[in-house]
Amino acid sequence: MLSFYDSPPHSLRTKNIRSMNEGLAASSLLLTKTEIKDNSSRDFEGGGCGPPPASSYSSSSATAVTVFSTLVALSSSFTYAAALGYSSPAQSGIMNDLGLSMAEFTFFGSTLTIGGMMGAITSGMIADSMGRRAVSPVCLQRTLGAMWVSETFCTIGWLAIAFSKGAWQLDIGRLLIGFGVGVLCYVVPVYIAEITPKNLRGQFTGLVEFFVSCGIMLTYFIGSIVSWRILALVGAIPCLVHLIGLFFVPESPRWLAKVGLEIEFEASLQLLRGENADISHEAANIKDYIESVEQISKAGFLDIFQLKYAHCLLVGVGLMLLREFGGLKAFTFYTSFILDSAGFSSKIGSVAYGLLQIPGSAVCALLLDRCGRRLVSTAGSCFGCFLTGLSFFLKDLHWWEEATPILALTGFLVFSSFLTLGMAGVPWIILSEIFPINIKGPAGSLVSSLDWFSSWVVVYTFNPLFEWSSAGIFFMYASIWALGLVFITKLVPETKGRTIEEIQASITRLLQ
Repeated sequence: MLSFYDSPPHSLRTKNIRSMNEGLAASSLLLTKTEIKDNSSRDFEGGGCGPPPASSYSSSSATAVTVFSTLVALSSSFTYAAALGYSSPAQSGIMNDLGLSMAEFTFFGSTLTIGGMMGAITSGMIADSMGRRAVSPVCLQRTLGAMWVSETFCTIGWLAIAFSKGAWQLDIGRLLIGFGVGVLCYVVPVYIAEITPKNLRGQFTGLVEFFVSCGIMLTYFIGSIVSWRILALVGAIPCLVHLIGLFFVPESPRWLAKVGLEIEFEASLQLLRGENADISHEAANIKDYIESVEQISKAGFLDIFQLKYAHCLLVGVGLMLLREFGGLKAFTFYTSFILDSAGFSSKIGSVAYGLLQIPGSAVCALLLDRCGRRLVSTAGSCFGCFLTGLSFFLKDLHWWEEATPILALTGFLVFSSFLTLGMAGVPWIILSEIFPINIKGPAGSLVSSLDWFSSWVVVYTFNPLFEWSSAGIFFMYASIWALGLVFITKLVPETKGRTIEEIQASITRLLQ
């Protein structure tokens, strides 16, 4: 097997030079304006099911290295899932053993979003400066990467919770976990998108949500049979698995090209595409695009607000705010409370909620590169919120009281099912695709931090808004999803079957 840091053979370098000199005119990144416009129009308007277009790159199929690298990155989804699902099964045990009040436990739960905001703000900078993963110790000047640093914080956080003696240790541990998952939520989809072939990118990145759904169900199950301290130690296991696995996967070839490590870049790309694959065309495309971007500007944080980046920034921010202010975290954090308030068994409802997420995530991963990213998820989520609000509206009026619990459960399950089909995970996938590499760091940090901040706002405002109007809050969520449907239809591009460079060049109009 080709070592990650072995220099590529001389014939490959010669082929790359010849491709750079003679073949760049045929590169997808050097299409004429008319061709770009035609391709963009066809892909943006397309949405019908069908096989993705054939790849013009060296390999359109996944190699063993690509699959293994993706699975290693996906193991971090269990870290995120354990962080999300921990507080629900651990609540009674923590409050009884440590004597925490409800206010203290509520603050403990919310520190995850505070840490997430901190991690999101720095995620782009860490990923750009340190790389996506841990680089082999052979290269001593770059032994850490964004995913490695993130999992280290998460591991320390879980250990702090497991051995805590008071509220402040719990809060510090939860804060550290929040910081780690705040970085992971950005860098993992970016890494997967940058290493996979374009025709498989949607399916591979879509697996993130599937693994998160499985992890949440697993956390609920384990939490029902073990103590909260043991559950915290279990939460550290996927962190350790991910940490070890990172030393056996290649760095993102696009990041290596961005920082000027050409030998490592070609070795990484060759390893991912297969030993016998011809990577000259793909390598030339990536390097040419990065060089064109770097010649335009060395983007800082304020540079992302330039007019040419307005569309991609609007799409990224809009999708994140839509899913959060549409009630995503409210339904996740307050599952038991909502169902109990509606008069339905929270245990039965929680199990049904978790079970529906798994097949929904699997279907989403399978359909992403066949039917595209703009699924019926938004409309279904809107309808689910409306049904949930209607159940509480009827309950307040004392109409059909025997049917309102079933209606609430139906609305809850409709919302979670359609959300899982798209808007739960797809925004992170699109986020990993639409930003040019010169602004991917600061833009990713901005969008991720806004996502965590809006999550904190929704979590903190749910209880007072629910007390104000139990039906009104869900009707408000439904209205936000309705507006989101218009937003997605008009502004969010379809990205299936296109290389990352093609997507970014067209959406920012760099080649016009």
